[in-house]
Amino acid sequence: MSEASIHQAGGAAGVAIHGHCDPIFEPVREAFARNFQDAGELGAAVAVEIDGRPAIDLWAGWADAERRRPWERDTVCIVFSNTKPATALCAHMLAEAGELDLDAPVARYWPEFAAAGKGGVTARMLLNHTAGLPALREPLPADAAFDWDGMTDRLARAAPFWAPGSRVAYHGLTYGWLVGELVRRLGGCMPGEFFRRHVAQPLALDFWIGLPASVEARVAPIVPPAAPQAPLSPFERSLQDEPDSPTALYARNTGGWRPAGFNSRAGHAAGLCAAGGIGNARSLARLYGTLAAGGARDGVRLLREDTLAAATALSAQTGDDACLRVPTRFASGFMRQMDNRARGLDSACFGAQAFGHTGAGGSLAFAWPERRLAFAYTMNRLGRSVLLDDRAHRLVQAVHAAIGAPPPS
Repeated sequence: MSEASIHQAGGAAGVAIHGHCDPIFEPVREAFARNFQDAGELGAAVAVEIDGRPAIDLWAGWADAERRRPWERDTVCIVFSNTKPATALCAHMLAEAGELDLDAPVARYWPEFAAAGKGGVTARMLLNHTAGLPALREPLPADAAFDWDGMTDRLARAAPFWAPGSRVAYHGLTYGWLVGELVRRLGGCMPGEFFRRHVAQPLALDFWIGLPASVEARVAPIVPPAAPQAPLSPFERSLQDEPDSPTALYARNTGGWRPAGFNSRAGHAAGLCAAGGIGNARSLARLYGTLAAGGARDGVRLLREDTLAAATALSAQTGDDACLRVPTRFASGFMRQMDNRARGLDSACFGAQAFGHTGAGGSLAFAWPERRLAFAYTMNRLGRSVLLDDRAHRLVQAVHAAIGAPPPS
C-alpha cells in the first residue's frame, strides 16, 4: 500500500495518506486515517519497524494550523518527553563505559548538587523521577529555560520537595538539566552533541536535541490543545486549585518554555533534553528498533543487552504521581505501561512487555523486544491527556490486532 485517500466527515477537503504500509498492517493505516476523519488530527506520522525493517512509514495532513504547508516525508516536530529516553540512553552509555555509577551520589560528579539535603540523591533517582525535584519553587525569568548554566545552578542549590527517594513525581522539565548535566560533565560536551555523535549520527536519525538552523524550515509548529472542560482530570484540578503544587510549578514556572518557547527558534536550538527533542516517527522507530533488537543494528551497538535490560526494568512506581496525579511506572529513563483505565484515569497502554515514552499531547514511541517491534507516532496538534489520548491508543491497538497479539493491558 503506497498511498490512499480519505475524506473527513461533513464534506471537508480530502486528506491523502502518504508513504508505505505492509499489507498485514492495513488496520493501522485505517486507524491512522480515522484519526484525521474522527479525532481532529492536523498533521501526523506513524512508523513501525519489525526486526529492523520498516513495515509502516506513513504521514499525512498539515504542518501548520493555517493548513498552508503539507506534512511532508521529512517534516519534523517537537516530540516533547520522547526526548527523555534519548538523554537517558546517553547516561546508560556512560555507565556502561565505567564513567557513571547510577547508584552513586550525583554529588560525586557534580559536587555543588549536594546542597540543601541532596547529598544522597543518586543518578538512578534522577532517571526514575524519585529525586524530589519535579519543579523549581524559585520564580524563573522569562528566558531562563534557554540558559543551561543558570538552570543547572538553580537545581544544584534547590531543596527537594520531600526526602529524595520517598516519592515518585514526574520531573517533566527538570529531568533534562539534571540527567543532562551528568552527561555534560562526564561526556565532555553538551548532551545534545553527545547524542548526535554517539547515537543519531551512527544510526542516521533525523532526530535532534538542539536543532541546527538548517533544519528549521522543516519543523511543524505545535498547536496547543483546547482549553480544559469539565470534568477536569486530577492533573487539571491540581493545576487550577493548587498554585504551589509540583504540578502547577512544573506547568507554569517554565522559564519561557511554555507557552510560546517550544515554537521559537531559541527553544528549538537550546538542546532541552527533557522535552525539546525534534524529529519524526521514522527516526524514533529506528531508534527503538535498535533497542528492540537488543541494542545493536548495522554494526552499531548502543548498549550491551544486559545494560539495556537493566535500564528498561521497572525501577519506580506509585499509585499517585505527585506531579502527573495518576499512577505511574518508570524504568531508569523509560516509561513502562501505565494502565489506569479501571480508575477512569489517563493511561499509556502500549504493552506490558514494552518500554518507551509518551510526549505531551499524545506522541508515543516504544520497543517491544519479544516481538522485535518498534512503534512511533508524532503529531503537531496536542491532546488534553496527561499521557496518551485516543489517537495514539487507537494506533497501538491496531498494531496489536495486526500481529495477532491481545490488546495492550
